[in-house]
Amino acid sequence: MSLLAVDMGSSACKAVAFSDDGRILVRKTACYQPVVSPHPSWAEVPAQSFWFALVAVARAIASELVDDPVEVLSISSHGETLIPVDSRGQPVTAAILNMDNRAVAQAQRLIETLGGRHIFDITGLSVHCMYPAAKFLWLKEHRSDVFSSAARFLAVPDFLLTCMGLPALIDDSLASRFLAFDIRKRTWSQEILSFCEVVGRLPEPVPAGTIAGKLGSEAAAQLGLTLGTLVVVGGHDQPCAALGSGVTDAGRVSASLGTYECLVAASAAPALNDAAFAANLNTYCHVIPDRYVTLAYFPSGIMLEWFIHLIHTPEEIAQTSTAELCRRWEATASSEPSGLQVTPHLLGTCNPDFNPAATGVVTGIRPTTNRSQLYQGILEGVACEFANMIDLLPKAASSFREVYISGGGVHSPLGLKLRASLSRRELCVMRCPEAVCLGTAILAAVAAGKYHNISEAIQQTVCVAERIVPDAAVSDRYKSCLSQHRLLYSSLAPLRAAQASVREEM
Repeated sequence: MSLLAVDMGSSACKAVAFSDDGRILVRKTACYQPVVSPHPSWAEVPAQSFWFALVAVARAIASELVDDPVEVLSISSHGETLIPVDSRGQPVTAAILNMDNRAVAQAQRLIETLGGRHIFDITGLSVHCMYPAAKFLWLKEHRSDVFSSAARFLAVPDFLLTCMGLPALIDDSLASRFLAFDIRKRTWSQEILSFCEVVGRLPEPVPAGTIAGKLGSEAAAQLGLTLGTLVVVGGHDQPCAALGSGVTDAGRVSASLGTYECLVAASAAPALNDAAFAANLNTYCHVIPDRYVTLAYFPSGIMLEWFIHLIHTPEEIAQTSTAELCRRWEATASSEPSGLQVTPHLLGTCNPDFNPAATGVVTGIRPTTNRSQLYQGILEGVACEFANMIDLLPKAASSFREVYISGGGVHSPLGLKLRASLSRRELCVMRCPEAVCLGTAILAAVAAGKYHNISEAIQQTVCVAERIVPDAAVSDRYKSCLSQHRLLYSSLAPLRAAQASVREEM
């Protein structure tokens, strides 16, 4: 019997079927419906798009596992996306995505009314417009019809549980992404919920790995799975990736290289200190009992996606995978720096300043600049951001020498070499590139009794495939590139402020 782990990512749904010992049996991906932006800074998709994607991947995997049917299903997800539903569990508006930045004014009101440091001490998060807490206020002010008709406000996995006819349960790590969860008490903050007027309207928080129930006949038929398949509550994608990389205690850090690039450190207590607050680091509940994670992250893979869609036609993209197109561009890269400076902030910045007004920038363009140099410049910019996060994380979390890497970015040898050399850290590439799904599968396996505990599951399933050591020569060649990257971002502050004021006037 196999374990089906599903990662509801920011841009697509990825599902992987594992054997009990962590071997990948089948993997499938399904895209959501296109993101809609009816107004500047808005980002929405129909909520049912998540269900359709789950059905597509589950049925595709089940069709290939006739002789080894799925025994346990567990779903993990990106955070912050908000789905208001009525008393029957039906969406009352489109899902408001995590990349949606409409609630800037409401986030500021949270800071002014409750206090930014006070909220951080409760939730482990710095106030930002992407979090549901700010969007509750926005809905109340601008879409009172939606706000009043919403019986509950759900995240993606608990919405999917209701689609299966199961209770709307949310694990502590994903609940932490609402900016309304008391991470030390592991329950909703009544103070924040009262201010937002959503008391009693959020899903029930439970530990990751809790059994939600079993599939009934209707849900099983839709998903193509066996009646009675066990369903286990997963978690937020980044803590799941940390689990899938063996990051359970201090001194070990994981990095998931996807649309966002996220470094995750584990600890026995949340990092609710001045350094973490100043750097806007996220610190909240791990998917492992009595453990916490501290995150530093930035947008990265979306910049490469932008490049591919800018340069290649839709026909080329349909016929060739993005990974293959990137490999072709990488083959033309120079051993010397590109001469460009690129900030990959297409979705704004994350740590340390969390500025939604920031944009992607390319400088250093000359008449001779070509597409290969632009591609290489993007990899360099991402590596500079990675090095910045490496410097930032130990200020609040423990020190570390190695970073355990997974995600789509592991397929870029040049990208890994630049990250290792600019950060001066050894990168350990995991045998399983799908660390989010592996961590989710570990939760499912332990819940189903396949392993006695998390530690035993990690010993049997988590393994390093390759180590990338820093190259001193590359570090020296890029020393000035790294300093220029930092100078570029700081020098753009007046422009970002001007752009933000223009948007507020629109």
